Amino acid sequence: MAVTAPRTIPLVDLSTFTKGDEAQRKAFVEQLGSAFHNIGFVGVTGHGIPKDLIDDFYVAAKQFFALPVEVKRKYEVAGAAGQRGYTSFGKEHAKQSQVADLKEFFQIGQELADKSDSAFEANPQVSEVPEFMKLGTQLYRAFEASGASLLRAIALYLGLEEGYFDQYINDGMSILRAIHYPPITQEPASAIRAEQHEDINLITLLVGASAGGLQLQNTAGEWQEIVPENDEIVINVGDMLQRHTNNYLKSTTHRVVNPPREQWHEPRLSIPFFLHPRPEMKLDVLPSTVTADRPQAYEPITAGEYLDERLREIGLKK
Repeated sequence: MAVTAPRTIPLVDLSTFTKGDEAQRKAFVEQLGSAFHNIGFVGVTGHGIPKDLIDDFYVAAKQFFALPVEVKRKYEVAGAAGQRGYTSFGKEHAKQSQVADLKEFFQIGQELADKSDSAFEANPQVSEVPEFMKLGTQLYRAFEASGASLLRAIALYLGLEEGYFDQYINDGMSILRAIHYPPITQEPASAIRAEQHEDINLITLLVGASAGGLQLQNTAGEWQEIVPENDEIVINVGDMLQRHTNNYLKSTTHRVVNPPREQWHEPRLSIPFFLHPRPEMKLDVLPSTVTADRPQAYEPITAGEYLDERLREIGLKK
């Protein structure tokens, strides 16, 4: 009999919220909210993101990262702070570290219908792998829809109107990121594939990576492995949502560790979707989350200002 690792994060079924009756919806809101309050991470099934779309995008992403470096570099977008196109190996680091993570990535941003919008910046089209952007854009939309449903449940958990987040995430600055961690060919100086960090955005949706390594830090400071099963996607709270809820919902520290030496030759591919609001959203602390034992922890700031600040800290914006 196969031995399965004990689960470190709860598992919830989003379809009970999107298609369920009142009691099922209520139960889902409670399960999701308490996972975000206590752990900051949750596994989600019934998310409606087609498995074949995920699989096809993985294949296209692998083909992109297999291209020669000088070809990939054609897709680096000057002045985009890594928010569009390719970012080469060794550019990004965690905010408390000066050592670059062992990864390269490609980011697909929002495609606005209104091309005159000042926030609009076109995504580069990869001519060598034409289906990469086509599939990436479809996956982006599927993630957006699932993320919107999760935020509706969170709004209800926080005692807000169900559609509270809708206005802020419609045409929001979300990012679909394909991350490639190449094989490790020599003893790393001190870097791991992704040093411990918290995400910047509202929530992150992550489809199962091609290899393990994702760990979260629990309240006791111990590192716990997250092993997604089957078609489960992993969702975690980002700093924007933690800030907006005055630390009531938790942006948990996580990292991607290097594999055992005998697996160094195996690359790792992972596809997170960072759900960001529109830049003008105010991240001011929600009054309902301020209590005598949880005084207001943050000053007012907009999502755009906060993103700007954080991109500088991680070395993507000069």
